[in-house]
Amino acid sequence: MFHNHLAGSLSQEQLERYDLEGYLVIPGLLTDEDMRPVIASMSEYVAEIADRLYTNGLIEDKLERLPFKYRLAGLFRDLSEKEFLSFGRSWRPRKPGYYELLSNPKVLDAVESLIGGEIFCNPVYNVRPKVPKVAAGAVPWHQDKSYWPDANANPVITVWISLVDATLENGCLHLRPGTHKKRLLEWHRETVTGTGYTALHEKQLGKGETVVLPVKAGTAILFNDRLLHMSTPNESDHVRWSVDLRCQPTDQDPMPQHGAGFLARSRQFPDRVATLDDWLNHRAERSAT
Repeated sequence: MFHNHLAGSLSQEQLERYDLEGYLVIPGLLTDEDMRPVIASMSEYVAEIADRLYTNGLIEDKLERLPFKYRLAGLFRDLSEKEFLSFGRSWRPRKPGYYELLSNPKVLDAVESLIGGEIFCNPVYNVRPKVPKVAAGAVPWHQDKSYWPDANANPVITVWISLVDATLENGCLHLRPGTHKKRLLEWHRETVTGTGYTALHEKQLGKGETVVLPVKAGTAILFNDRLLHMSTPNESDHVRWSVDLRCQPTDQDPMPQHGAGFLARSRQFPDRVATLDDWLNHRAERSAT
């Protein structure tokens, strides 16, 4: 039994590691069953993309027989990066499977250990289809906070979840432990990938070690929004599917300029927690109707 002023699922040892290093790896947090709804929503979106590519005469086969981790890679195998980027570098469709993932009790239990039981799901969640040979799949060294530099939201917890095994070959996460104690560094917009990611120069990274994190599907990596991290290109034959969710205390900036987040858990006001219908209709809390 550990003693902690916050409820939640993390042990005292995990909390201490997170505090010291700025991140925590939780292997097997989600089962195949937990991931099934979000994978179904992603597959539905991939089918919509296949339809558009087919209608526009860019492909002759929608590859409907290919498994989840191969289909999107196959659709873009003979197309340009520009055609892939026309769908965006990361996706935020409002489909039910994402709500199920964003509000999954296993995810919220881990986050509650870090920030308490009043949890707001930040509107900046991303689905990352890292497709082979597309430069935008590789994300340069950065701090997530560079995307909301003016927000008072501290902490914002990133919950990164791999939906297929993330490997060295397909572009797993790399990070610098302990760098969450840095202030927000001066960043620039990179020009390599065609997406304008925020990026840092090599000399800003310091002398610390880089930890490389190949992980199995269903693993969650939680980290602070100041932690330095990046990911490498996908050199495999399949898509490295991952999502990054962001959770913060309800008394922080909800960042409406980025979209509509929602109240995912409230120990004080449980009847205000947003339902699927609320989320689909961009409402932050449960509708009175």
